[in-house]
Amino acid sequence: MEAQAQGLLETEPLQGRDEDAVASADFSSMLSEEEKEELKAELVQLEDEITTLRQVLSAKERHLVEIKQKLGMNLMNELKQNFSKSWHDMQTTTAYKKTHETLSHAGQKATAAFSNVGTAISKKFGDMRNSPTFKSFEERVETTVTSLKTKVGGTNHGGGSFEEVLSSTAHASAQSSSGGPRQAEEEELQC
Repeated sequence: MEAQAQGLLETEPLQGRDEDAVASADFSSMLSEEEKEELKAELVQLEDEITTLRQVLSAKERHLVEIKQKLGMNLMNELKQNFSKSWHDMQTTTAYKKTHETLSHAGQKATAAFSNVGTAISKKFGDMRNSPTFKSFEERVETTVTSLKTKVGGTNHGGGSFEEVLSSTAHASAQSSSGGPRQAEEEELQC
């Protein structure tokens, strides 16, 4: 008997087929004729009200469009206004302000870090240029340039700065690859 009582008092939610059974149940037999007539009249009245509200809404929407056209408002202007308002609303949120502040602070730190890296690299290059190894290399280049100038026919035998030496070496090698200074002079005379 207990098993039968539990079957009648199930606590499980209704399944899909159970819902269909409830929806297809005919409750009209439980209503009196008078109640049925009242519900039918109420149904007709609600349908009429819905139809009237749809017509009023449609008329209001047409009127809205006419006013917007008279004011020169079109879809693009409306979208711009909505976007501007949404952007402004978003910028005033606490989350946006905190994010903006955090990113701004991170950008400042990154800028400072890059500046420090640049300064460190410049210092390292300066230290490297003043190192004995670099000085030795610089002297060798000057010696090579002087000997190249002598062979090519250059008249300036002074050392000069490292940049001057490199410049003159480049100039000398360009002349030697084109046939020397005499050929360059002959080409200039022919022009």
